[in-house]
Amino acid sequence: MAEKNLSIDGIGLLDFYGVANSNFNRICDLFPKLKLVARGTSIKAIGAESEIERLEERLEALELYFNKYGHLSVSVINQIFQGGLPHSEGEPESADVIVYGNNGLIVKARTKNQQRLVDEYKRSDLLFAVGPAGSGKTYTAIALAVGALKNREVKRIILTRPAVEAGERLGFLPGDLKEKLDPYLQPLYDALNDMIPPAKLQKFMEEGVVQIAPLAYMRGRTLDNAFVILDEAQNTTLPQIKMFLTRMGRNAKFIVTGDLTQIDLPRKSDSGLGRAVELLRGIDGIGVVEFDNKDIIRHSLVGRIVCAFEGKEPEECGANTKAE
Repeated sequence: MAEKNLSIDGIGLLDFYGVANSNFNRICDLFPKLKLVARGTSIKAIGAESEIERLEERLEALELYFNKYGHLSVSVINQIFQGGLPHSEGEPESADVIVYGNNGLIVKARTKNQQRLVDEYKRSDLLFAVGPAGSGKTYTAIALAVGALKNREVKRIILTRPAVEAGERLGFLPGDLKEKLDPYLQPLYDALNDMIPPAKLQKFMEEGVVQIAPLAYMRGRTLDNAFVILDEAQNTTLPQIKMFLTRMGRNAKFIVTGDLTQIDLPRKSDSGLGRAVELLRGIDGIGVVEFDNKDIIRHSLVGRIVCAFEGKEPEECGANTKAE
């Protein structure tokens, strides 16, 4: 007789259990040799070890389906537990999907250079993604990281950025260290919250599977079996970016993102991103993807704003000229 707690924190609790526990009751019916006890985000399974392993496999398939389509039902459970993963009509080609996010969100490359970043990721262990605000550099990079974690290509995700204020003096922020740094790291949390269920993300962060930290905390570390993203790298100096890049350990993937037009350092000449790209471009195993205004996927006005600040007409830099 074996006993094991099986995690279901990758699925919304209401979706998993169903109305009046209809989904959970059906799972119990399908595994009559096991005693199943619901414990919030986990199920305690008691019975033969082989049956528990079979249930664990089915629950993983159930989570995969939920991540793709954002819903569960008794009929879906019947198909997954008895015959395999069902497919919805109109399902996109899986080769185009970077990762399936929360509530049926499908994350895939939406522009030519986003696709270039995905393609370069398959060939290079270190990538630079440089371009304007709103072009999806960081979001695509984080999607690649989450996909690598879900596919067990890496054991952890580490996201970092320099804690540099964007032209404002925020003074002494209240709270502990995490609370002081969270405002700088919020864009990274936003992307992760799109792609990992909240309960699971919280658990990952508590266990160190997902780490978000300021760049200064990278010094002295060797990052093995990790997908590491340095965001807002235009606000790093050349020594800082060198320090970061030399943290790369075995089976590691590094992506460096930044926008050379939005340097917030006291002296713009101190930025090391452009110099690092020049030094490392062309080295085997290092890829450089340069985004432009055609990749901007926020509100259509963002592209025109970027062009205006560059002193160009929208048509000159390829920005959208029509509001959505």
